[in-house]
Amino acid sequence: MINLSKVRNSLVLKRVFVNLAENHNPSTSTSFRPISRNPDKFRFYGRKASIGTKNGEKLIEEIEENNSFVEAQDALIDYLHSTSSLQYSDAENISRNSPEFLGKLLKGVQNEKDAKQSLRRLLCYHPINEFEPFFESMGLKPCEYSKLLPRNMMYLTDDKKLLANYHVFCEYGIASNKIGKIYMDAREVFRYEDGCLLSQLESLKAKGFSQASVAKLVASCPNVLVSEDFSKVLEALKNVGIASSWFEEHVLEENSYDWSKILQTFDLLTKFGLNNEDLEELLSKNPLILLEESGATTISLIVYLIKFGASVDDILSMFKQFPEIEIQNFLSNLKNGYHFLLAIDMDVEDAANIIRTHSAVLGSCVLKTVKSLLCALNLGKKRLCDIIKENPRELRNWVLGKKVKALPTLKEKVSQKRSQFLLNLGFVENSDEMSKALKVFRGNAEELQERFDCLVNAGLRPEDVKEMVKIAPQVINQSKEVIEMKIDYLVNDLGYNVSSLVAYPSFLGYSVQKIKFRFAVYNWLVERGKMNSNLALSTVLASSDRVFIRNRVDRDPEGWIVWNKFKKQFFPE
Repeated sequence: MINLSKVRNSLVLKRVFVNLAENHNPSTSTSFRPISRNPDKFRFYGRKASIGTKNGEKLIEEIEENNSFVEAQDALIDYLHSTSSLQYSDAENISRNSPEFLGKLLKGVQNEKDAKQSLRRLLCYHPINEFEPFFESMGLKPCEYSKLLPRNMMYLTDDKKLLANYHVFCEYGIASNKIGKIYMDAREVFRYEDGCLLSQLESLKAKGFSQASVAKLVASCPNVLVSEDFSKVLEALKNVGIASSWFEEHVLEENSYDWSKILQTFDLLTKFGLNNEDLEELLSKNPLILLEESGATTISLIVYLIKFGASVDDILSMFKQFPEIEIQNFLSNLKNGYHFLLAIDMDVEDAANIIRTHSAVLGSCVLKTVKSLLCALNLGKKRLCDIIKENPRELRNWVLGKKVKALPTLKEKVSQKRSQFLLNLGFVENSDEMSKALKVFRGNAEELQERFDCLVNAGLRPEDVKEMVKIAPQVINQSKEVIEMKIDYLVNDLGYNVSSLVAYPSFLGYSVQKIKFRFAVYNWLVERGKMNSNLALSTVLASSDRVFIRNRVDRDPEGWIVWNKFKKQFFPE
């Protein structure tokens, strides 16, 4: 036994000298004074020694408590191993990782000098419910496992299936304090017959995971053992080119995942028109789109944008530009950005339009407050509104932590650069044609030029693109990414030459869903011999649904059925 009296005296003396040293060391004390012969000074050091004595006594108490705790652990190990016949490794693991249960045991012998011997007697005459420390060692709290305790059993060895499957998890590499989560979320696996659980773990490994990845996956998402949705998610991701290592890299043990919700989110993204390459790029760049809150935050983001009238193309464009941040932060920034626009007295419709067309900009920015920005830029709300409407990307220069320079006090020239862009295309200055185009155009001159160049780079002659813009100015209202996507679909999926856009530039104004729907019906009619193949784009798309049905679809007795079938496919409720 430790001589506590000697320990107490040595600790007190040590603490006194530590305090004296601290008072003589300028680097450790802000109130350093040289020692003087003033008796008051010595009385000061005497008081410090008194404080050290109290701290020493407190430390002695902690040592005594720790000794009792260790003795209690040893007593519980002896009981579980010798009396209950548990493997020594199990007994030791349970005893070392059930502090709350041990604390409860110690309360029963708190007045005894020899805690270990007293506990042995207590355990001998008062057997414990061994499931309590067992569940606690698995990482569960008393409030969690209290309802899980079996009513007709007290000894762990009576539940052979529980122990056998517990050992399977431990031997497979899952930490024992992580197994409690598995027990809570997938309790049925602990009732498996011998060999079944290991076979199930190995089946996950056979799908391309390493053993360490399986252990991590099961510890964080126990439902992978009992849910069919995980296999569906895995298959869906493999189909778009995402390997199993994606899970190993991005699935976190401290999180839980609902694979049915993740599957719903994935299906929703595919319905929005994202192809396999787009999905692979998107999910590789930002896996949180599926994993954050099991995709629920992503769905909330999509719903929020739809409330502002965002089209499928708008949402696709946003995802293609999505920054590498958490979805919740992106959504929060987007909402704060909308309130910022309203705070500078921007018209609600204009603010909604910016949310629709520049959601990637607003979602990636944590903006300064309106008051501080107006002061820094040295302008009023009206001019700030005009600047943002002309070029919403300017918001990226007004984020928190970025220095903002005051703008020169010039007369407002909202459409000057766009006017110059139109003049370069051949519009006559101040003409009705130019005025109409200015009203239709969305975006600044740089964006319009980028979209113009996109059409030229696709293989169209600059003079043809100019004529296209004059005929249908709205063709360059879409982002570069959306224009590229539609041209790619026109050429590679529909089989038309890019030059066909010259005769019918309005093709670029239709949504991807509308184009796919109309051409699906058209191709079916061609197969039925009701329409000729290789018709002009305008013949297929220009007429309204009512006219197309009357003149084309109704020619076939099954036309109306097929029309509704494709409509449900491309425009799900």
